[in-house]
Amino acid sequence: MAEQRDRIGGRGAQSGAASTRFALPQREVDDDWRDSMRALDGNPPRLRTTVTEEHPRSILTFNQSPDIGFDRSINAYRGCEHGCVYCFARPTHAYLDLSPGLDFESRLFAKPQAARLLRKTLAQPRYQPRPIAMGTNTDPYQPIERRYRITRSILELCLETRHPVTITTKSDRVLDDLDLLAGLAARNLVAVSISVTSLDPVLSGKLEPRAASPAKRIAALGTLAAAGVPAHVSIAPVIPAITDSFLEEIVAEAAAAGVTSAGWIMLRLPHEVAPLFREWLDVHFPDRAGKVMGIVQSVRQGKDNDARFFHRMRPSGVWADLFRARFRLACKRAGLQRQRFELDCSGFIPPSPEGQLRLL
Repeated sequence: MAEQRDRIGGRGAQSGAASTRFALPQREVDDDWRDSMRALDGNPPRLRTTVTEEHPRSILTFNQSPDIGFDRSINAYRGCEHGCVYCFARPTHAYLDLSPGLDFESRLFAKPQAARLLRKTLAQPRYQPRPIAMGTNTDPYQPIERRYRITRSILELCLETRHPVTITTKSDRVLDDLDLLAGLAARNLVAVSISVTSLDPVLSGKLEPRAASPAKRIAALGTLAAAGVPAHVSIAPVIPAITDSFLEEIVAEAAAAGVTSAGWIMLRLPHEVAPLFREWLDVHFPDRAGKVMGIVQSVRQGKDNDARFFHRMRPSGVWADLFRARFRLACKRAGLQRQRFELDCSGFIPPSPEGQLRLL
């Protein structure tokens, strides 16, 4: 059995270890020194979240990956205060010489000029519209969105220009923009996916300490569906021997809320996420850490992660086949389907860079 470690409350990551991929300097705290400081000063203060504004030159990112269903995306924030320990985006903080661990969820960056930059891109004569994906790297409705309203400003522009957009989130804060989402949905310009990992609020508090509770996410899906907004429940990620037992119940509750589309994604552990997740297991589930990682490796060709194109999103092996069969049966019982929302790109109205629509 793994040794039980001290817990860092209110955070997903249990350390601030730096990345080793870019030869960044690292510091390791000596246990004797830490114990001495605690004896003198008591426990250290709770980690506070800081936000730095940044001003990039562009905001729309294009990709040609064969593994994902979109070719462009916007991330209005870097880092995510939700603190999901399994988040595959954590390694991006290493590019900033920051830790993919605690820094990723406590040292955040906001891009307040995102909508203005997007307007310039959409106004380019050669721009061809396709759905913009939001929430692909960090959550567009993490807590600081209530202060910055960057996601809302982007949705306002999408409605103004009749540009299609998709949203992925773990927050019921998406309902703050229900007026815009309903307007976009009326023109077939939006689809919203809410990720639900379990239905246990205690477990969710360990996995995703600052995300909305599972009950709030299910309720948000129901509110979206009732308002005519295409809503999708994403069981993501499925964590073997931790959250997979909730698969059928999540499908059933989403269907009861009025959702008609569902999907699932197996846990991915790229780069620094793997040691952070192992550390989390040692803290919260030391009794089954070996079993969890054994199953993870069994569906990833014997490794913590399989980064190959056409494989990274498609786990293989007996366990993966079992999850697929369970998911198909659960959807059949609940009347859900794996639906691709075909959004309308034909009504796009290019804006002027200065902020007014062009005359047609």
